[in-house]
Amino acid sequence: MNAVHSNPDRAGMRFVDQDGSDWGVDGYYLHKEYVKFIKLKFQESLFSISNQATLKKSQIMNSELSVQNIEQTESAAPAPVRSAGGVAVKAVERVLDIFETFHNEQRPLSLTNLAELTGIPKSSCHAIVGTLTTRGYLYSLTRPRSLYPTRRFLDIAHATHEKDPFVERVMPFLESLRDNSRETVLLGKRQGEAVIYLEVVESPHPIRYSAKPGEFKPLHSSAIGKALLGSLKESETRAQIENRSLPAITESTLTNADALVQDILESRRRGYFVTRGENVPDVWAVSAFLSINSEKLAVAIAGPRYRMENNVSECAQLLLATCSVISRQWALP
Repeated sequence: MNAVHSNPDRAGMRFVDQDGSDWGVDGYYLHKEYVKFIKLKFQESLFSISNQATLKKSQIMNSELSVQNIEQTESAAPAPVRSAGGVAVKAVERVLDIFETFHNEQRPLSLTNLAELTGIPKSSCHAIVGTLTTRGYLYSLTRPRSLYPTRRFLDIAHATHEKDPFVERVMPFLESLRDNSRETVLLGKRQGEAVIYLEVVESPHPIRYSAKPGEFKPLHSSAIGKALLGSLKESETRAQIENRSLPAITESTLTNADALVQDILESRRRGYFVTRGENVPDVWAVSAFLSINSEKLAVAIAGPRYRMENNVSECAQLLLATCSVISRQWALP
């Protein structure tokens, strides 16, 4: 089994309990008693999950009533990062805009409505709608004359997602981490010059941090972004930060390159990374990175400041133990 080191400068350090169980948490500087505590807390939930390779994704949230979405209700919350770099293809963007408009409006729309809401010229919108209707992705209504999506897109998306070779396998561990921390758990990776969320397991609390898979976040202000920057060698981390713009996403965002570098280097030595309202006001998060099949990913626990502020250390220990178990699980044949 190849060891996964969260601290590239301290490779080779491992923690082994008295019974010989090697937890493989490298560079995290965990006290042995803390490790034993984590093992007792997690061995039943995590190792039972490890032996259930066919475990299906559970239904997480049905509590839509009176749920306060922290990210959406904060008036000072930043606009989402919509692009991770690369070349945008206008025709593809227009198709996605049409489906996102149906999602936002939640009602049948006429061709004129679609063109106005998406900003697509009516002639182009007519051509796209005609193609989508012919392929079975939209159906038409006559009174009033309008359009609405069929289940075709949904069924394709569900069938494709269920075969995801990575998320399907790691999802039970993320759910267990959510259950133990009682806060929202996020899995993400770098895509271009931003972070993309691959999976979000939301907290059961009515007031919680809320996000969606596929959302982009800035590298310099998000917990997952800071963890991924911290996964690089020190020289690469400095170069990445010094050569990029660091806009203030909130009043707490670190916009000085030297301060951000220092924060990330100190966090790497500590073994985990923390954001304190730097990406969303009043939302704190703790994160750590791991390597799987040569891919760098990061996991974060996020929640409102009033719950997270006094529980950062405990959340960090739960997070690090989970990342270690995921890495060990992936190393199995």
